[in-house]
Amino acid sequence: MGLFSPLYLLGAFAVALPIYLHLLQQHKSTPLPFASLMFFEKRTQASIKHRRLKYLLLMALRIALLALLALAFANPYIKRKLSADDGSQRWLIVVDESFSMRAGTRLEDAKREALALLDKRGASDRAQVAALGANLRLITDSTQDKGELSAAVAGIRGSDTHASYAELTRALRSIAQASPEPLDAHLFSDVQKSALPANFTDLQLPASIRLIVHPVADKPTPNWTILTTSAPAVLWDTKKTRVQATVAGFDTPAARRSITLLANGKAVGTKAVDVPANGRATVEFTGLDLPYGAARCEIKTDGGDAFPQDDRAIFAVERSDPRRVLFVHEARDTRSPLYFRTALGAGAESSFQLEAVTVEQSANLNPANYAFVVLSDVMSVPPSLEDALQKHAGSGGSIWIAAGSNTARKPTIPLFGEAVNEGKYFSRNGQMFAAVGETDATHPSVFRAARWEGVKFYYAVSVKPGNARVIAKLSDSTPLMLEKKVGEGRVLLFTSTFDNLANDFPLLPPFVPFVEQTARYLAGVVDRSAATGVGAFVELRSAKERSVNVDVIDPDGQHPLSLAEASKVQTYQIQREGFFEFRRANGRNELIAANPDRKESDLAPIPKENLDLWTGSGRGNGAASTNGGPAAQEEEEKPKYLWWWVMLLVLAAAAAESVLAARYLGVQREEGS
Repeated sequence: MGLFSPLYLLGAFAVALPIYLHLLQQHKSTPLPFASLMFFEKRTQASIKHRRLKYLLLMALRIALLALLALAFANPYIKRKLSADDGSQRWLIVVDESFSMRAGTRLEDAKREALALLDKRGASDRAQVAALGANLRLITDSTQDKGELSAAVAGIRGSDTHASYAELTRALRSIAQASPEPLDAHLFSDVQKSALPANFTDLQLPASIRLIVHPVADKPTPNWTILTTSAPAVLWDTKKTRVQATVAGFDTPAARRSITLLANGKAVGTKAVDVPANGRATVEFTGLDLPYGAARCEIKTDGGDAFPQDDRAIFAVERSDPRRVLFVHEARDTRSPLYFRTALGAGAESSFQLEAVTVEQSANLNPANYAFVVLSDVMSVPPSLEDALQKHAGSGGSIWIAAGSNTARKPTIPLFGEAVNEGKYFSRNGQMFAAVGETDATHPSVFRAARWEGVKFYYAVSVKPGNARVIAKLSDSTPLMLEKKVGEGRVLLFTSTFDNLANDFPLLPPFVPFVEQTARYLAGVVDRSAATGVGAFVELRSAKERSVNVDVIDPDGQHPLSLAEASKVQTYQIQREGFFEFRRANGRNELIAANPDRKESDLAPIPKENLDLWTGSGRGNGAASTNGGPAAQEEEEKPKYLWWWVMLLVLAAAAAESVLAARYLGVQREEGS
């Protein structure tokens, strides 16, 4: 037995106080009336009788109360053994099932060593089996059934996820919080360095957990892999397509690798690339002639290492015709369509096809046949086209209006509906130009265009915003870009022009991303990658698309969503490598390719000193086992604090002292009456 804070025992000297009070209680005499004292003999009164201790039981309780308080603050404890005397233990068998365990025979070796450890388990020992990937997956409950435990280990098949030792430690902390009973966690893994968290404190183990690591790899393994790929998700022009791949070597010598591009299982091209020792190299394929629709593409290297599963990277490409854009302008205006067409072609990589027509040619055109419509400073809109545009916007279409001197002649902006105040010529107001002031950086038209810095505006139409969203303002607070909801669609208003007369915007670099991003926004083109990673979430529906069924088809052709999930779930998490087909609520089908995290391709193990720090942070020393058996199970002692029991005695003594003190007080009152 010991004391955590022995200095608090000095408080035991307070027991002298009740002794002092009980010893020096003064004698109290009751005065009696008497006629005369002349016949009494004068003598000294004896005081010994009045100095004796009184109420011994009450005094003992008060002394005990003070002594117990001092003992409680001293925090007494006793040491107890963590391991039971009968040798009974509680085990957690964790087998790493991450993607890197597919290299060589790592997974089979880990399962074999785990089964060998279970064979050495005592009859009274309880064990639980789990698999480690991005999260810790518990396979069994804690049990003594050897058959159930062995079957669980044998049934681990591996996954395409990345390992996370931080998640393992977090799960061990949760287990320790649920039960303070000591636990031996046996990890069978390739102890991959890339699975370590950035902060080592995330690996701190609880005091009741002992981590014993059984490595199935103790040195770096040379490995080449396709590290990254760059390809368009949507293919508009087969001649301008570029597909790039980065080949990386981990702990590898310098070598020449052969890289092959395949589309729908057919080789499209092959190139050789020299990869430096433990380095990277890039290869590029130009031109990708694919049929219309979704194509399953793949880039692979010729392998030659112990981990062929990461020698390829897949991606999905959809070939489609460019989306048509209707550009309506005045016949004498030749600059606006030229600048707009050039910017749209340079930024959107041929994903849009501009059809420029004059106002006179637009009367019989149907806006529904176009991704969006641009009205470039037109003096008037034919009534038939205006009616068609109103219906188009009401049903979800998009319209972009550029307002210049022609538009300012009208009292209101066509389709936008807000009143025109005036046209501002800044050179006539004593200023040569106006710059952009405030901008809404969250809008697609602005956030990739460097906030239009350096653009000079010589003319702008002053419009009352009304209930429209103001996206950008000039330095004098004149609205420059506005957006308004019209029915289910949207109308954008740019209060200047697309030529170089009212501004110099078309002559500056920000004009290209401005036109490109606004076009994508109006056309509803969602930026997406040709491939994603295992573990990523894919959105299936918007908040408005409730109770509309969606469907997911996995690489095996199975439908993982139940009927209830198909009408409710918002997202789907990809758990494996391969091509997934998503049939969304809006009727659009999309093919998505998923690749394992390339961190798993670096097979370097954790340095021994870091591994020792991790395993030594919990209960005892979790030294790694090299023969598949458990580490030495030394008996260890852990303090068990007794202050709680001492405080219970304090409460009992205080209650008894109160009862007894009240009783003696009543006796004193009776004697004094």
